[in-house]
Amino acid sequence: MSDGHRRFAIPLPRRTPVVGRGADDGETPQLGTRTLAEAVVDCAYYEAGARKGGRLSVGEALHEIDVRDGGFVWIGLHDPAPEVVEAVGERFGLPPLAVEDAVHAHQRPKLEVFDDARLSIIFKTTRYIGARELIEVGELMLFLGPEYVVTVRHGDASPLRGIREDLEAHPDILELGPSGVLYAVADRIVDDYAAVLENLSLDIEQIEDEVFSPNVRDPTERVYRLKREVLEFQRAVAPLRAPVEQLAQGGVGPIDSRSASYFRDVSDHLLRDVEQTQAFSELLTSVLSANVAQLSIRANQDMRKISAWLAVIAVPTMIFGLYGMNFDEMPELRWELGYPLVLGIVIAICGALYGRLKRAGWL
Repeated sequence: MSDGHRRFAIPLPRRTPVVGRGADDGETPQLGTRTLAEAVVDCAYYEAGARKGGRLSVGEALHEIDVRDGGFVWIGLHDPAPEVVEAVGERFGLPPLAVEDAVHAHQRPKLEVFDDARLSIIFKTTRYIGARELIEVGELMLFLGPEYVVTVRHGDASPLRGIREDLEAHPDILELGPSGVLYAVADRIVDDYAAVLENLSLDIEQIEDEVFSPNVRDPTERVYRLKREVLEFQRAVAPLRAPVEQLAQGGVGPIDSRSASYFRDVSDHLLRDVEQTQAFSELLTSVLSANVAQLSIRANQDMRKISAWLAVIAVPTMIFGLYGMNFDEMPELRWELGYPLVLGIVIAICGALYGRLKRAGWL
């Protein structure tokens, strides 16, 4: 048995329950307030591009590594309690700082290579909630070694169950071992980025229609909220470029060199997503400026209409005000046709003024 196999048999300290089945009754021990079984979404042992033995407990999967050669175990954790992550970290000999990152789940995307046989990588997972125009961001951390993959997922975005099923249907990729798992996870997460961007594109098109619509609406708040979501998405996606490019170049820790071409494909898609995100951010800035300009134009149009109507109303106001003055002698006061004549003059002047302002676009 190799040294790499022996280290999986090292018991945890007495203060932390052993990961796996109990020694006597076969039950999963308690880890604080939660059991390990509650945090494990799936656990399996893979060898020669195929899953062996169906779903296993963590203890059973580790036993398979101890007694077999050439396979690896994939343990998937979802929103685990801190003590669960710490117990798994101790079992696999993971660096304490990396385990702490997996516990707190507020890290930027990054790749850390611990030695030639171990690494960790952090992804930001995303999904778009169309009803609220909200991008929900989660986090996924992978620990990779020659004989194990541990995924720690926080949030509901980018579930891994479908990834596992797709990967099991492609033994050629699964034969790459943990590198194949990392590629499949990275590819699905980047595909989810594209789905978010597609939904964002539809919403931005709607906002553009609102801004330039003749209907009087003010989408400023919607534009601002959507721009904030795009910026949050950009912060989640853009930092991942460097780690994926590093994987695409090959020669990274335990990553199989045959997987470099797969990661180059992921890198190309990620670059497209980053560029599109930047374009959306700039487009929303332009839409916001256009909306402010449209509001200013509409305000000017309203003021012109108000001014035009005031000009029309000023004519009868001035003439009729003249008759409210207390003069003793005004020749037209005794004219038989004076009243209809004045009304006719007022109507003619107002009509001419209205026509002139209408042609000028003020009314």
